[in-house]
Amino acid sequence: MTEPAVTAGAAPSERTSGAMLVLMTLAAGQFLMTLDTSVMNVSIATVAKDVGTTVTGIQGAITAYTLVMAALMLTGAKIGAMIGRKRAFAIGCVIYGCGSLTTSLAPNLPVLLFGWSFLEGIGAVLILPSIVALVAGNFPVARRPAAYGLVAAAGAVAVAVGPLIGGFCTTYFSWRWVFAGEVVIVLAILLLARRIEDAPPETRPHLDLVGAALSATGLGVLVFGILRSSAWGWIQPKADGPSWGGVSPTLWLILIGLAVIWVFFRWEARREAQGKEPLVRPAMLRNQQLGGGLIMFFFQFLTQAGLFFVVPLYLSVCLGLSALATGARLLPLSITLLIAAIGIPRLFPNVSPRLVVRSGLLTLLVGTLVLLGALDPDAGPEVVFVPMLLVGLGIGALASQLGAVTVSAVPDDQAPEVGGVQNTMTNLGASIGTALAGSILIAATTSSFSANIQGNPAIPDSVKSEAHVKLAGGVPFVSDADLEAGLDKANADSKQSEAALDAYRGARIDGLEAALAILSVLVLVALFYAQRIPTRQPGAPEAAT
Repeated sequence: MTEPAVTAGAAPSERTSGAMLVLMTLAAGQFLMTLDTSVMNVSIATVAKDVGTTVTGIQGAITAYTLVMAALMLTGAKIGAMIGRKRAFAIGCVIYGCGSLTTSLAPNLPVLLFGWSFLEGIGAVLILPSIVALVAGNFPVARRPAAYGLVAAAGAVAVAVGPLIGGFCTTYFSWRWVFAGEVVIVLAILLLARRIEDAPPETRPHLDLVGAALSATGLGVLVFGILRSSAWGWIQPKADGPSWGGVSPTLWLILIGLAVIWVFFRWEARREAQGKEPLVRPAMLRNQQLGGGLIMFFFQFLTQAGLFFVVPLYLSVCLGLSALATGARLLPLSITLLIAAIGIPRLFPNVSPRLVVRSGLLTLLVGTLVLLGALDPDAGPEVVFVPMLLVGLGIGALASQLGAVTVSAVPDDQAPEVGGVQNTMTNLGASIGTALAGSILIAATTSSFSANIQGNPAIPDSVKSEAHVKLAGGVPFVSDADLEAGLDKANADSKQSEAALDAYRGARIDGLEAALAILSVLVLVALFYAQRIPTRQPGAPEAAT
């Protein structure tokens, strides 16, 4: 394993400052990669107007970014092993910076898609696996939990402060300044990356082109199907959506994606049996510690993405908070996340990873349940304060352990492969978390709204019958102001409008509660898989009890 590049006679303070600079550089890269997934969610309407498209078009650009990352992450990890982790990190930053610059100047949607979704996505698949490998190559085993904790915390904080940054820039300047600022950050990272010590492989790897094509196709089709679930439905096609043989295309795409992934693993096993180099070693994935860490990463990002989808909707849509105020309400999560992610490895370096992961999941579960119990049509923004503190502690606890758990499960020369698989799992988790929370939210809101209308005596029977038909395809999750505008356009009288508003306010809360309930169940499922997390820290003499 390669230590940080310092001279033999360097003072301890110099070695510490050099290692901290390397760590902050890698953490900045992780922050930048994650920022794009959250920073523009509060500015979608403004971006759509500026580039001459619709909100749906901008949402498509956001999902395409996730799609590129999920489909090509394994290939990006292998390329990083072929050309060197540090070089892949630098090239990825250059491509990402070009994408950010293109996006900041985009006059229309095609240019935005090329810069944001394609170029930035390609840059991310080179950067993210390299970060995992470079942490392993620049820090000794005993210091990796803290290092991975800080890097993971940087990513989670980016999700939390993204709406605040996006809202501030959009309100006072322009959304384009966000991407212009990313170019400046990329230049700073490239300047500081010279201090990073590379960990070149002993033998030159080879790229499995067939495996790369299979993995990209399987993961791409799978993630695309999941991301379209809100619009198409999971199994039963929505009234205004497409249908393949009477079934939603979402189910077919998921099945096709899984089938291609199965073929991919069979192909990889065949190559390994023939003595050829696979894209991913199937034997590596049978490692219990690695598998446990990957499963935890999947559930962490699934729950995290779901919560970051639900909570901002509650604050901005139900309560009508501005983009700045919504971002500010998420800051308590960032504070406790950083405290847990950095503090646990520093204060308890030999604590059992399994104990920390279980504690983190339980804290995450309690925070979600507290928010679930506090939601009410008459509640204010203060109800998210304690849940965000608890959720931040839970995510931070997971972040402090999982990176070291996965990388320490294999030899150092396999770290880039672990980085590729790990980031594939996190993107899958985030995609499914957002899609699942969104589809449950819309389905529950629609069902509750329909039931509230049918049970309201102030609404005429003719309106109830018409509403039953029109609501079959699902209702949008909109604010009171948007609903009032829609009712005025439909020429509803004041009595009917007030009844519809009351029915919809309650339905929105029901939808949010349903999404939080399913996320709570998934955290419980994750607790069962925590048994696969080891009880001893990498390099620790014995497990803590």
